[in-house]
Order: sequence, then C-alpha cells, then structure tokens
Amino acid sequence: MANYGQGESNGKIILMGEHAVVYGEPAIAFPFQAAKVVASLNEHITSSGDQLVSSYYTGILRDAPHSLKNIKQLVFNLKKELQIEQSLELTIHSTIPAERGMGSSAAVATAVTRAFYDYLEQPLSREQLLTNVQISEKIAHGNPSGIDAAATSSLEPIYFVKGHPFDYFSLNIDAFLIVADTGIKGQTRAVVKDVAHLFEKDQQKVGQKIQQLGYLTRQAKKAIVKNNPEHLAQAMNEAQLILKNLTISNDFLDVLIETARDSGALGAKLTGGGRGGCMIALAQTKTKAQEISEALLQAGAAATWIQGLGVHTYV
Repeated sequence: MANYGQGESNGKIILMGEHAVVYGEPAIAFPFQAAKVVASLNEHITSSGDQLVSSYYTGILRDAPHSLKNIKQLVFNLKKELQIEQSLELTIHSTIPAERGMGSSAAVATAVTRAFYDYLEQPLSREQLLTNVQISEKIAHGNPSGIDAAATSSLEPIYFVKGHPFDYFSLNIDAFLIVADTGIKGQTRAVVKDVAHLFEKDQQKVGQKIQQLGYLTRQAKKAIVKNNPEHLAQAMNEAQLILKNLTISNDFLDVLIETARDSGALGAKLTGGGRGGCMIALAQTKTKAQEISEALLQAGAAATWIQGLGVHTYV
C-alpha cells in the first residue's frame, strides 16, 4: 500500500439539449478539462479521525457541515469497501465552481474515488467508479441522471436520451469553447417547474419548441462528427432563442451571450439549468477565444475558461 494517493477529474458542460432532455429529447454533454478537481490522500496519525482539507471546510470529517454529507458518506463507503482502518487526510482542490451546472459534486466524488484506489495501488474499473460516484450523487441531488458522473470521468462527449444507454462519440472539431460563469447559482429546479407549467398551459406550442431543441441537438452532433463549427454554432444560436423564449435565460446571461457574439463568437448560448450558472461560446481560433474571454470578463463574468475541442488541447 502506498502512503499517498491521488485522483483527478474534469468538469462537464451541457452543450445542447438542456431541459428538452426532461421530455425525451436528446442532449449532449462535454467533458470540460479546463476546470478540474484533484483529490489527494495521506495517512493521518491522529485519534480524532479522518480529516478533510478543502476550500469549503477544513477539519475533522465527521464534523463537516451537512452540505458535505455526500463526501462523508463516500469516504465511509470507500474505507469499508477497501478495508481501510487507519485515519486519513483527504485534500480536495477544485477549480470547478459549485452549483453552476458544471458537475462539481460528481467531479469531486470521481477524484476522491480515484484517490482511494490509487492509495491502495488497486485497479479501478469504470463500473466501480460510477457506482461509488452515484452513491455520492444520490445524496447530493436525490435522483441524478448519471450524466454528471459519466461526463466528469470521461474524455469523450456523451449523447444521451432519458432512459437509454449513454452514447459516447469522438470529439474532433476545429474550434474552441469558452465557458463564462455568471457568478449566480443556477436555478434548475425552479426553471424545470416553470417550463413544465408552460407546457401544461400550451402543450402544442411548447411541445414544438422542445422538439425543435431535440432537432438542433441532433444537428449539433452531426456538426461535431463532420467537423463543421459553423453548423454547430448555428444550432447553438437557434437553441438559445428557444431557451430564452421558454424563460430559461435571464438578463445577465443575455448580456454575456450578446457580448460573446459581438466579440466574434460563431455561436453562444446558456448551458445547464439557466437563470444563472454559465454560458458557452464557440470560437474559430485560440486568439479569438482569448479575445472573447476577455470581453466576457469586462462585461462582468465571474470567471472564464477556454478549451480546445478535439484536435486542440485545453488552455
């Protein structure tokens, strides 16, 4: 057994299909390697129990706040599963903002699970990894779809439809993705409820919009497979118009999206739950992506990240 273990994971971004996926339409999730979690594990010689070191809480793990219950349970399960009796010090460093639709909780669980197996120098199957991450995610989110767990532990995009197996496909498109954080927590539950209310009021009209989002997601997948950034951007722009019409956007997201387009983005839209969280933009070159990123920061974005898609490495 090693005296040290380390695990890493990446964030995730919903490229297309958010909210429509609730109604059986497809969505696409990207692993987002520009934002990461690193978890490290050391033996901790103490009688006080396991220790946690993180930006949210540092101290005895069993005394951690309720918001970290998923991590407490995950550590308990992993120690039991791997028959670890000694006290440990778990350090978590994350550049993924919480509650922004970037898969923060799943990414943390992925990194922690990998750190435990690395600590014991034991192989970790994907099935074992996802099982442990889902245990943590159920505590954090109640009834998770599994997409966050899959995307934060993968290097390939995922095309998924509710109730169907995930379809992993190759990412190889000559473009760069910019992600900007509004600094506002996403309001997924409230938005899902509001969209459902709109659907109940006018199933035909709203149903057509949801079907159109599904169509645009399928077009986006084709554009990625065929390395056609312009068609992907067009699908993004059209999706944003529908999302805004369904009250999923908000004023600040609209400002950032307009800023990105005015700065030369091929396409831009919100990502995730909406009314907060993040927005995304597509740029043809790294230089243009950096210009867009700077403009978004000047417009008030809390943070930005850039990732090359497929043929490029992330920045």
